[in-house]
Amino acid sequence: MTQAPATPKAVRRQHDREIVALAVPAFGALVAEPLFVLADSAIVGHLGTAQLAGLGIASALLTTAVSIFVFLAYATTAAVARRVGADDLQAAIRQGMDGIWLALLLGAGVIAVVLPTAPSLVELFGASDTAAPYATTYLRISSLGIPAMLVVLAATGVLRGLQDTKTPLYVALAGFIANGILNVGLVYGADLGIAGSAWGTVIAQWGMAVAYLVVVVRGARRHGASLRPDAAGIRASAQAGVPLLVRTLSLRAILMIATAVAARLGDADIAAHQIILSLWSLLAFALDAIAIAGQAIIGRYLGAGDTAGARQACRRMVEWGIAVGVVLGILVVISRPLFLPLFTSDSVVKDAALPALVIVALSQPICGVVFTLDGVLMGAGDGPYLAWAMILTLAVFTPVALLIPTLGGGLTAVWTAMTLMMTVRMLTLWLRTRSGRWLVTGATR
Repeated sequence: MTQAPATPKAVRRQHDREIVALAVPAFGALVAEPLFVLADSAIVGHLGTAQLAGLGIASALLTTAVSIFVFLAYATTAAVARRVGADDLQAAIRQGMDGIWLALLLGAGVIAVVLPTAPSLVELFGASDTAAPYATTYLRISSLGIPAMLVVLAATGVLRGLQDTKTPLYVALAGFIANGILNVGLVYGADLGIAGSAWGTVIAQWGMAVAYLVVVVRGARRHGASLRPDAAGIRASAQAGVPLLVRTLSLRAILMIATAVAARLGDADIAAHQIILSLWSLLAFALDAIAIAGQAIIGRYLGAGDTAGARQACRRMVEWGIAVGVVLGILVVISRPLFLPLFTSDSVVKDAALPALVIVALSQPICGVVFTLDGVLMGAGDGPYLAWAMILTLAVFTPVALLIPTLGGGLTAVWTAMTLMMTVRMLTLWLRTRSGRWLVTGATR
């Protein structure tokens, strides 16, 4: 007896269950990551202003270094998910191991650069004479945890590709708790000061990396996948990551340009900009969770050769992105009077931030579409297009943003330019998904 085809409503419900099952734990893991820095700041802040300033500079450098290599998670998720869809778990885990070996190599390279150049890097960021020694100490010690952080990125990509976002959530929460306990014990109990904070974070990061490796190694043994480094596989992982690296650097350039322009507008504007940027980044976590679900689900469908399922999943995820964007936008508007006093009591800063926050709120549905389609195309392994699209977006945004001080625009104009940037991204991504050229099936792209 033939089974009746699923109704459109049943298909939507199936997609909804998959999206929620992957996105909700992914959101928890994403939020846990910045809590590391928040916990360190709270603990080190009681040591003194110079120590906190040093931590801020070193953390900015470390965050930038690690965020450049976020492609380790994105590219690995897509590649592993394709092999899962093709029902070849052995090859899926082997692909993941290539990403992890690449992470270790890149981490070792970063350490080799950071250790001798730490004082120069700190000076480049404009650290004061009192803050510089603390920043250098924290940066040098914390750099020893960079390989672990990159392994965490790659291993997270492996598990996401295997349709598992719960394990990364558990590991992230355990790492956050361990980081807090170690920091308090080493900073105050062992009286190591800011060095204790750095060592506590490094130990927690390596603990997380080991936890991930245990999970991946168990999976490799279960499915008979080799754990040895494979030069061809590592090279292929690096090549797949290059376009995503270009995309990430272009996006970083946009955020730096926006901050530089805001800084030229005056102290109140740059202070307001930092507050809004923090909120924008927090909102991005919620939308990025849908993108992560998109990477895993789309990769699996294309690996299985199901282009119709990939299209349906893409459509449903875009609907989720828009809906979540609308909800976030409403929350931003409602919470403005409560949100700003948490960061500043300066009425001038509040006056600068209020209208710009309205722009941020209105742009959230656009951001929802952008993040979702970004995740869809990453899941499809469409990195080269994402790189070119982001370069085009950077080319459009840069002259518009740089003209703002000349034309007498304020912070609202900066965030209007940011909304223009997201609109350009939305158009480029929508055109690509509409064309269907991303629908390349098979275990490899």
